Amino acid sequence: MKILDRYLLKTFLGTFATVFVILFFVFILQTVWLFIAELAGKDLDFVMVIKFLAFSMPRIVPLVLPLSILLASIMSFGNLSEHYEFAAMKSSGISLQRAMRSLTIAIAILSIVAFLFANNVIPYAEFRFVNFRKNIAQAKPALAITEGQFSDVGSYNIKVNKKSGENGNHLTGITIHQKSLNGDGSKTAIRATDGELISSDKTSILQLVLNDGNYYQDIVPKKYEDRDKLPFAKSSFKKYRINIDLSQLNKVDTKDESVSNTSTMLTVNDLKYTLDSLTKNRNTEIVSFSENSGSRIATLSNNNAPQVSKKKALVKNLLSIYNNKQKVEILKAASSNAQSTLYTIDATRSELDNKKKNINSHILALYDKFVIVYACFLMFFIGAPLGAIIRKGGLGLPIVFAVLIFISFHFINTFGKRISQEDGIPPFFGAWMSSMILTPLAVLLTYRATNDIGLINMDVLLAPVQKVFQKLFQKIIPSQNKE
Repeated sequence: MKILDRYLLKTFLGTFATVFVILFFVFILQTVWLFIAELAGKDLDFVMVIKFLAFSMPRIVPLVLPLSILLASIMSFGNLSEHYEFAAMKSSGISLQRAMRSLTIAIAILSIVAFLFANNVIPYAEFRFVNFRKNIAQAKPALAITEGQFSDVGSYNIKVNKKSGENGNHLTGITIHQKSLNGDGSKTAIRATDGELISSDKTSILQLVLNDGNYYQDIVPKKYEDRDKLPFAKSSFKKYRINIDLSQLNKVDTKDESVSNTSTMLTVNDLKYTLDSLTKNRNTEIVSFSENSGSRIATLSNNNAPQVSKKKALVKNLLSIYNNKQKVEILKAASSNAQSTLYTIDATRSELDNKKKNINSHILALYDKFVIVYACFLMFFIGAPLGAIIRKGGLGLPIVFAVLIFISFHFINTFGKRISQEDGIPPFFGAWMSSMILTPLAVLLTYRATNDIGLINMDVLLAPVQKVFQKLFQKIIPSQNKE
């Protein structure tokens, strides 16, 4: 390896590492902010917080990596141009493409690592992250209850004076208000001296066992004049059990699809297998529904007008044998059957649309693993020429350009995914839309940097304006001379 290549690699990789760490830390803070409701006020120990953050970190890499490459490229080549090092290279016969050659190899290696990371580490981390949020209540169910204040847990508001025990499962001074199903406030209150939270990995039900307490329930008399007496029922107990659904804790959806079959939790091979199964399942359902509909609905053999008129005449002849009341009942039954069929069609169409959206989301997840590879090259071939053109390093102008370009890339990428997921455009174009739009920019910047052309050719913009002013002056000056 030549000295120049070592110098460029050292400059770029050092800048890249610094930028990557800073941006990664910023995005981690954003993740903490998004999930602050699940972390704050629940007495999470340090180990559980670290696990929570560790499982959420890998999903940030596809955002941070392209932006870091873009910013590091602009800063590195901007510094080279600003200190005339790039000019010295050109005077020695070293072109921009030659200077970028060793860095291109480094970006290729980095892209391969990014693909392996997106295909193996991120799916595993996503699976652990979702299940960790789901099982955090099972591991320490008392986390959902805060001392000294009412905590909303499912259909209950629970307040305890003190929590004790290894996982805080032993509760003292318990007050519970059960929510009314009608939404008209709490009509049931339970007081207990102490209690215990019992959970198991084999079930999703959390048991709250109460000891030595009273059960109060308001009674609403049928007579309005008796309601002013505020009657209630009271009973005491030695032991009372309340079952709480764990899915209400931490507000996590525990459906099987969201826990084990999310598209972001699958590798390339898993996505291909899942897509094949989902597509076959949807096609089978379409065929089955069409066959069932054909057997339920009386269809005409063809659409010839004489046969239609014969059918209508036959219906009229059949109805003529019934009285008016029976005719009304028959027509109502026919209308009800037709309406039922329409409802079935609408429900099936909605279900098929949802399955199509699920298929599209899996296709997008498959393409995303390859988009990150191309995004690394794209951001490098935008950042390196742009840095050589603007001739500015440091954290000033390069950050402005990097943020604008990356926001455009991310916005177009998100926009394309949303449209393709709704089946507005093919998923291929939705996943690759941002890359397709920004690739011409990379080609243009590389061409202009190679040929020492500025970012904007002001002559092209000013030439038409100059011609207009020249024509105006030519008209004004001769008229003044005549006077």
